[in-house]
Amino acid sequence: MKGDLSGLAAAGSATHKLHDGFAKRSQIIGLDLQYRAFPVIFWDLFGENGHPVRATVAEMGPLLLSRLLELSEPQEGVLNVAFRLSDEEALPLLDLKDLQALLTFVAENAADISARYGLVSKESVGAIQRRLLVLENEGGARLFGEPALDLADLMTVDASGAGRISILAGERLMNSPRLYATFLLWLLSELFEALPEVGDPEKPKLVFFFDEAHLLFNDAPKALIAKVEQVARLIRSKGVGIYFITQNPADVPETILGQLGNRVQHALRAFTAKDQKGLKLAAETYRPNPRFAIEEAIRDVGTGEAVTSMLELKGVPGVAERTLVRPPSSQVGPIADIDRAAVMAASPVKGKYDTLVDRDSAWERLRARAEKAAETAATAQKADTETREFDRARRYDGKASASPKPKSGSRSDSVGEVFAKSFARQLGSRSGQAIIRGVLGSIFGKN
Repeated sequence: MKGDLSGLAAAGSATHKLHDGFAKRSQIIGLDLQYRAFPVIFWDLFGENGHPVRATVAEMGPLLLSRLLELSEPQEGVLNVAFRLSDEEALPLLDLKDLQALLTFVAENAADISARYGLVSKESVGAIQRRLLVLENEGGARLFGEPALDLADLMTVDASGAGRISILAGERLMNSPRLYATFLLWLLSELFEALPEVGDPEKPKLVFFFDEAHLLFNDAPKALIAKVEQVARLIRSKGVGIYFITQNPADVPETILGQLGNRVQHALRAFTAKDQKGLKLAAETYRPNPRFAIEEAIRDVGTGEAVTSMLELKGVPGVAERTLVRPPSSQVGPIADIDRAAVMAASPVKGKYDTLVDRDSAWERLRARAEKAAETAATAQKADTETREFDRARRYDGKASASPKPKSGSRSDSVGEVFAKSFARQLGSRSGQAIIRGVLGSIFGKN
């Protein structure tokens, strides 16, 4: 969240002000400290400080979107209808404007759609659109699109076999909690569904570290908390580990905290009655060690020291220990922008995600359908005008040709045909032109 973890991509230095302390601690624990950089891939939902991260609306699906947007049951039903219509009418949902255009299309043709899929109200569509607008204002338009993130790119190794560290930039993201929740909800769901069961592997395929975890849970949608709880409980058998990093264990919901095994607790200061209560509760989560009082140890540990407890055989929590933490080999603090750019230039995914691909999808197809309907309506209007002029010319002999009445759409008509005929009938009027503008959103607006 502060950008300081980007220092993993650069080697530490013996000239750093913390070097003497690191060297002394290394000597105590018998570590030969060698400064080095680590293989890092930078990611950024906004595409500024890392490679863009995207997912398609179709991948997100109506269920996850409904939970994330906290839709009511009728609104969730409308969203499901929109996704069904997308499948049946070949209207791919890739980015946010695809979904917004399709929902507008549903609202303008609510009567025809309700006859086939069940009641669809314009009010429900409007409520969904407003929630999508909030998501869009937070940057949601950047998240949805192609190329979508390939989960395999989070589990790559370098030439030496060392796992690459993926760092998601959070400086801006922390100010867009709904966008952050959307991405995490999708990512955790995709991992849970895509990865096979592997039991209890010796080495995990992937490990998540959620820095500043309190920001993840503050005002988070219930759907996200439920998914994190599910993943924390079950995803271990799929070779994925999860660590939550925060100042106080109380920042993590109890339902999730109870699923965690390894604990590394740095100093907790108790200045108020609430702090003292929190300190006591933190100490009670450890397996007691007769050699020292855990509560006092958590309060007194210094820099580079922590009270730890690790799972032993068969998942049994180990007793609490006062532990010196290994000094870092990488740089402490953020790297310079020029160094970040160099890391991204040498990235194994360079060029794979950097350019947005806006291929033919629902928005473009609805636009083409509306233009075709407009052309059909103009042709019909021209033919009708010519017929009336011809009739007037023949009135001298008392004969008048009646224009054939258009046949109404049959039940065998597809939803798409009904829509096209509806457009053709209405386009000639002022209200019909307004419908076309509604369907296309801003297409015919400012260019």
